[in-house]
Amino acid sequence: MITDILEVVGHILILLGSAVCLAGAIGVVRFRDTLTRMHPATMPQVVGVLLVLAGAILNLRGSVDIWMLVLASMFMVLTAPVVAHRVGRVAYREQLGRDGLPMPEDLPSD
Repeated sequence: MITDILEVVGHILILLGSAVCLAGAIGVVRFRDTLTRMHPATMPQVVGVLLVLAGAILNLRGSVDIWMLVLASMFMVLTAPVVAHRVGRVAYREQLGRDGLPMPEDLPSD
């Protein structure tokens, strides 16, 4: 009885995570420049993958592979913000130079 409920909850989490990832992918395709694509490229993708991994953990109860999924989720949570920050910073600098705005090095210091 309880295993059936956990299995259904696991499948629901996997479907929810897939829907969130799909929404993020649509956002990446729909937005125009890199800076506006940063949010759908990071936040929904991380949440979606975490939901999928949580559903997989519920469906793989009693397996040794659960710890590999936990490590994958920790890796995703730790690296996604750092990568997004670096990509956003480079895109911001490139956009400033392209739009003719002064670069941060060219601005007067206080």
